[in-house]
Parts: sequence; C-alpha cells; structure tokens
Amino acid sequence: MKFSHATISHSGGREVNEDASGNLMVSSQRGCWVVADGLGGHGGGDIASKIVVKAVIEAYLGSDTHSSGQLLNMFELAQQALLHGQEDDDRFGSMRSTAVVLLLDDTKAWWAHIGDSRLYHFCNGKIAIQTKDHSVPQTMVDAGDIGSDQIRHHEDRNRLTRSLGSNGRVRATVLEHPLSVGIDGVFLLCTDGFWEFVNESEMEFTLANADSPMDWLEKMELVLLDAAPTGHDNYTATAIFSG
Repeated sequence: MKFSHATISHSGGREVNEDASGNLMVSSQRGCWVVADGLGGHGGGDIASKIVVKAVIEAYLGSDTHSSGQLLNMFELAQQALLHGQEDDDRFGSMRSTAVVLLLDDTKAWWAHIGDSRLYHFCNGKIAIQTKDHSVPQTMVDAGDIGSDQIRHHEDRNRLTRSLGSNGRVRATVLEHPLSVGIDGVFLLCTDGFWEFVNESEMEFTLANADSPMDWLEKMELVLLDAAPTGHDNYTATAIFSG
C-alpha cells in the first residue's frame, strides 16, 4: 500500500496562525502525520503547536515500530516539551495545544488525539470513523443533552476538557488496536477552525469529486471560505490517500 498526502494551513481571519502540522514519511508505505492547534486564550498558542509537532516528529524518528504505546510516548514527550517551554519563558507559562497523530504502515493505521482537533477515516467515500472531541459540548452529547450536530455552533464549543500543557497525566485517546486500511482508504486530520465550517456531508461530497489529496483540500477550502464569517479562526487540514 502506498500513501499520498497534502496539507493546507491558513491564519483565516486572524493575525497569527496558531495551528501547526508536520509529517515524516520513512517510505511511500510508512509514515507519521500530526496536526496541532495552540490554544490562543492561554498565550503562546503558535509556539505551543509548533513545540508539539516538533516533539512528535522527533519521537517518530527515534522509533522503529508502530503501536499504541508508541503513540502514548509521543504524547508524553510532547507534554514534557510544552512544560519545559512554559518554564523557560514566563510569557508562555500557560500555553496549551490540541494534537491529532496518525501512523500508517502498509495496510495498518494507528492514531491518537487530545482536544478538539479531529481525525476522520473514510471508506468507499463515506465516513467510517470520527474521533470524539474532548470538549464540554461533546460531554453534553455523550450525556444525551444535545445532538452531535449541535457541537459546531455551541456557545461552549471552545471549552476543552483535555489538552497538552495542562498539569497532570496526559489523557489522550489512543486507538488500542491497529485498523486495516483498504486500497481506497482516506484520512483527514484537521483543527476545529476547519471542521467548524466544513460539515461531514460536505467532506464526503467533495471527496467524491476529488482527484488527489490537494484537490480535495482545495475543494473543501472553498466550502469553508464561503461559510466562514470575517475574523474566523485559523484552519489546518491534512489529507492522506491510500492506493
């Protein structure tokens, strides 16, 4: 199985892009992808997301196997890097970040996330799996108080229940067992500034008419820009196609 990929990242209607992304492909059949979103309200969001991406890629460089334990180690190292960054500069003493990481190895996939940056897995052009946000609205969905379609525009959507840079142990959600990836498997990693304005049906519709990862991202970006108001959030998305 070979993989092709593309990424878009933009500051949106903000002065600073607090999103970051990175990838490292050891070969056309094996690699690591990461997307992070620094939490602007805590100061140093742009620094935090870059620290996380750098830590994850460096951790991947130092490993030779894929596993849930490897993902946990990546998040622990990213956590430690953020905490060191907080200590080194008082201005960024409370910086935080979300993160979503995908590992692919021929026909197997592993992933983990923390916060509200999401991973979507598509099979036969349809969403098969979607990560669940670590946020107040998601907690309300789980409790049956609101529907999942109400998360996007909920007044507490930006209130996260988990993030990197917080005190205590890292509480990332990790896929315990690898997922088999078919020849038409597709993955989307994105920050909330992206999925807020591109809903799941629009993801599927644009995918059906896309020739490549970048073509798909550009089509979804047009949807986003048509829906987003002035001053909208940063947005970042990475698309990976198997074939």
